[in-house]
Amino acid sequence: MSRFEITDLSLSGLKRIERKNIGDSRGFFSRVFCAEDLAEAGWVKPIAQINLNRTSRTGSLRGMHFQYAPHAEMKLVNCIRGRIFDVAVDLRAGSPTFLQWHGEELSAENRRSLLIPEGFAHGFQTLSDDCEVLYMTSHPYAPDAEGGIGALDPMVGITWPLEIADISERDSNHPALSQAFEGIRL
Repeated sequence: MSRFEITDLSLSGLKRIERKNIGDSRGFFSRVFCAEDLAEAGWVKPIAQINLNRTSRTGSLRGMHFQYAPHAEMKLVNCIRGRIFDVAVDLRAGSPTFLQWHGEELSAENRRSLLIPEGFAHGFQTLSDDCEVLYMTSHPYAPDAEGGIGALDPMVGITWPLEIADISERDSNHPALSQAFEGIRL
C-alpha cells in the first residue's frame, strides 16, 4: 500500500506528493520518502543529500536555483514547519512547457511535497515566519554546475503571493534570461 497520493501537475514530470498519515491518540506517523512508492512518480535515483533550511521572516524568497548536467538533480521538497509558496520553472531544452512555472503551497498541515525533475529551477517564498524546509536531492551539490535565474525574470513571470521582504544578494543577482536562452540540455 502506497503511503502517498501522487498527482501529475501542469508541467511535464512535476508531481505533487501528498503524504498519508497513520494516527492514533499519541499523534501520527508519516513517511516522507519511499524509493519503491516514489519510483512510479519518477524518482529512480538514490538520495544524494538531505538538506534542512530555516527561514525566519514572512515574505523571504530563496531561489531560483538549478544545476547543469551532468550534475542536474531531482528534488523532493517538504515544508515541515510553517508555510511556503514553492515554485518550479521548466528550463529543459525542447520541453513543451519550457519557461512555464508552477507554484504550490506546502505546509506542515497539508503534508504536500513537490517532486521536481532534473532541468527545473526551484525556489520558494515564505508565507509565515519560522519556516523549515526539508528536501532531498538526487545529486550532490556541485558549485561549478550551479545556475540560477532571477525570481522576477519577466520571461518567466512568476506571480509571488507576497511582496518580497528579504532576498540574498546572491539570489537577487541571478541574471535575467535572454531571448537566446534555449534551455538546459540533460
